[in-house]
Amino acid sequence: MDKFTVEEINLMCVFEGQDRTGMIADIKNVIPHISDSDMVELAGQVLGKLEAMSDAEFAEVALEAAE
Repeated sequence: MDKFTVEEINLMCVFEGQDRTGMIADIKNVIPHISDSDMVELAGQVLGKLEAMSDAEFAEVALEAAE
């Protein structure tokens, strides 16, 4: 499993407090409303990694935004 980049973690922090499947659903719902192509690409990368991991692996991800 590839680690998440700082940018990916920061995006995931927007949806923090959810389980993996909830985060996947919310990101999919938001993508059509994102006008920045780089952000759409980033969201797609996050989705791919989230969908490839288990709930147990997700529970080990430290969701702390970097500044």
